[in-house]
Amino acid sequence: MRPPCIRRFQDGGRLAPEGLVYVSSWVDDQLERCYQVMEAHDRQLLDAWMASWSDLIDFEVHAVIASDEAARRAANLRQ
Repeated sequence: MRPPCIRRFQDGGRLAPEGLVYVSSWVDDQLERCYQVMEAHDRQLLDAWMASWSDLIDFEVHAVIASDEAARRAANLRQ
């Protein structure tokens, strides 16, 4: 039997609103946790996407920046 979140994904896709971009994902070797990188210019798009899954999945969100931006910011801190 397919787990509910796998069934929903296979039946309906990612359920991402327009403007929310799927970048990549990784799943742990026990098939219990999925790490996804999503991109949006508006946090409300991410919130809407998570609402589509919140009955099945608990989310933890971390905003990230690209490594070149991190290096630039770190360089500014040293000045």
